[in-house]
Amino acid sequence: MKVKTILVSQPEPKVENSPYFDLQNKHKVKVDFRPFIHVEGVPAKEVRAQKIDLNNYTAIILTSKNSVDHFFRVAEEMRYKVPEDLRYFCQSEAIAYYLQKYVVYRKRKIYVGQKDFADMSSLFKKYKDEKFLLPASDQLNADIPQTLNNLKLDWTPGIFYKTVMSDLSDLKDVYYDVLAFFSPTGIKSLFKNFPEFKQNNTRIAVFGSTTQKEALDHGLRVDIMAPTPEAPSMTMALEKYVAEVNKAK
Repeated sequence: MKVKTILVSQPEPKVENSPYFDLQNKHKVKVDFRPFIHVEGVPAKEVRAQKIDLNNYTAIILTSKNSVDHFFRVAEEMRYKVPEDLRYFCQSEAIAYYLQKYVVYRKRKIYVGQKDFADMSSLFKKYKDEKFLLPASDQLNADIPQTLNNLKLDWTPGIFYKTVMSDLSDLKDVYYDVLAFFSPTGIKSLFKNFPEFKQNNTRIAVFGSTTQKEALDHGLRVDIMAPTPEAPSMTMALEKYVAEVNKAK
């Protein structure tokens, strides 16, 4: 069956040259965006209840733009003056660049990983005597504590924000040929909003093995998988699939 409509379970890209728009124009398909999950900040009072005093830490581990936003939000709510000699360990260049929203980059001690969390191990080894704080969500990737514990670092996890399922009731009678998911929580949100969901001819696209597992656990058929050697991104996987099925007679 040909693909005419795709729903991407993320916010619409803010850049004009997004590959999603190229996909839409090249293959004449309609691509809509709708976040199936969203992030809500945890109040400073709840962070304190986790026995976290920001004065106790000499280094902050930042794994996403959300962790940057919510660390500085909580610091402000706690009236904590962020010291200039605080060390920032950023999982990627994009996160380090985003940090400039809050600090003067060239005046701070900022250390940047490649991409995956484990890539930061060599950085952590150089500064193993620091007291690390990890401001994160209530859904922490298992490889993060595993990496930090293996290095025997003095680190504390803190829940600074939570991943919450969005209300999708307005999509009840809307049909899409493809639904694209990026996290296990996105799949959970689909079934929380639509407990009676039947896949039928809807194609399911997933990013990552944990999202794939969640889809299969819910009895879904996964038709499009990313990343793969041929399709390292979701847009490439969608493009490859759409090109194949839409040219079929």
